[in-house]
Amino acid sequence: MNYKKALSNPIFEIISKAGKELNLDCYVIGGFVRDFLLERDFKKDIDIVAVGSGIELALKVSELLPNKPKVQVFKNYGTAMLRYKEIDIEFVGARKESYQLDSRNPIVENGTLKDDQDRRDFTINAMAFSLNSTNYGDLVDPFGGIEALENKTIQTPLDPDITYSDDPLRMMRAIRFATQLNFEIEAQSLKAITDNKERLKIISGERIVDELNKILETKKPSIGFLLLYKTGLLEIILPELTALNQVEEIEGHTHKNNFYHSLEVVDNICPNTDDVWLRWAALLHDIGKAPTKRFSKKQGWTFHGHEYLGGKMVKKIFQRLHMPLNQKMKFVQKMVIMSSRPIVLAQDIVTDSAVRRLVFDAGEDVDNLMTLCEADITTKNPHKFKKYHKNFDIVRQKIIEVEERDHVRQFQPPISGEEIMTLFNLKPSREIGMLKEAVKEAILEGEIANEYEAAFDFVMKKAEKMGLKRV
Repeated sequence: MNYKKALSNPIFEIISKAGKELNLDCYVIGGFVRDFLLERDFKKDIDIVAVGSGIELALKVSELLPNKPKVQVFKNYGTAMLRYKEIDIEFVGARKESYQLDSRNPIVENGTLKDDQDRRDFTINAMAFSLNSTNYGDLVDPFGGIEALENKTIQTPLDPDITYSDDPLRMMRAIRFATQLNFEIEAQSLKAITDNKERLKIISGERIVDELNKILETKKPSIGFLLLYKTGLLEIILPELTALNQVEEIEGHTHKNNFYHSLEVVDNICPNTDDVWLRWAALLHDIGKAPTKRFSKKQGWTFHGHEYLGGKMVKKIFQRLHMPLNQKMKFVQKMVIMSSRPIVLAQDIVTDSAVRRLVFDAGEDVDNLMTLCEADITTKNPHKFKKYHKNFDIVRQKIIEVEERDHVRQFQPPISGEEIMTLFNLKPSREIGMLKEAVKEAILEGEIANEYEAAFDFVMKKAEKMGLKRV
């Protein structure tokens, strides 16, 4: 079949011309072809394979372009890259690969187009459009990629056992594509992932997290996480999460399955945020429940302090997977630690002081926290579901009112420690901290307004009780 219409971008004609001048066959391959056939948005990158030197082809293309864009050459990998009108174009020579057991970095030799397609991860990524003048736009599809697209199947060009053992990252990619495209992983391929799961241990945390993030960025991440669980990969990557998949019964008392609940919360939050770190918080919000689970005859099952322990576990997970330990980690920690606060509010009478404390503690992240907590409502009881959502609406409205009136989101004490020192001729001491804390508590409790005069009068009265005299 011919797909000339897919090659309407002028860059393809230029690459074709460069190939002809160098007497090199060249093809556009991989994601561009797949996404065109799926009618998906094109990514901002295009892969070109040349039967010969990809670097030579890239340099020739740059020469033919009016602005002569800079070519980045990666000699070790035999690849080159240039940018054309916001599109990154990568050039590689057709190659065949062989692998050693302890590494996903292959030994590379020059090869044919067929060799290059053999080494691709999935049949849907092994299709190519010809850029050669004799058959410009023809589809080269040796493994039935078109059929796989029609059947919505993820399968490997060669034996899946070899494909996944050679490069175990492909196991993560298979699950990611299945989640992104809503495809099924072919049965033999799924079994091969399970059989080769231990091979994932040679892959760096950064690579794994990159795939996890892409799964979390999909419309329904639970698809990917259930596949990761089913194949045993999740136990290797996030044992803290799989530990939640344990429901116990004692004396007729059970508790909900916090593993499936966590996946439901992630799915719930996706329509309301694109922030991958808030989605991480949704995934991890209950991880402290497995180690804090206790049973008492009086209360049944309890998970006391799971939020605080969960916050500590977040840091360990981020460290282990080489995730950023900056504000992103602190944000996820904060969301996990505070994840139950609004829920308590939504179940009870919502007081101004409780809302003020919530806004004070959450600060700029209060809206994100509310989004997380609304996603956390997974009750199947329609009456409770409606009631909690209604109460959350009340909490949200109160947040707006309290914030407009009391400005506690970015709290700055209306009276400073320096002024207190001057008023009472004090050196740095415990008394200053006590007065500042008393002002903050009075504002949060609604005893005084968050303004200078009210705070000043309050400090004077409090200081008098403490035996401090104004100078």
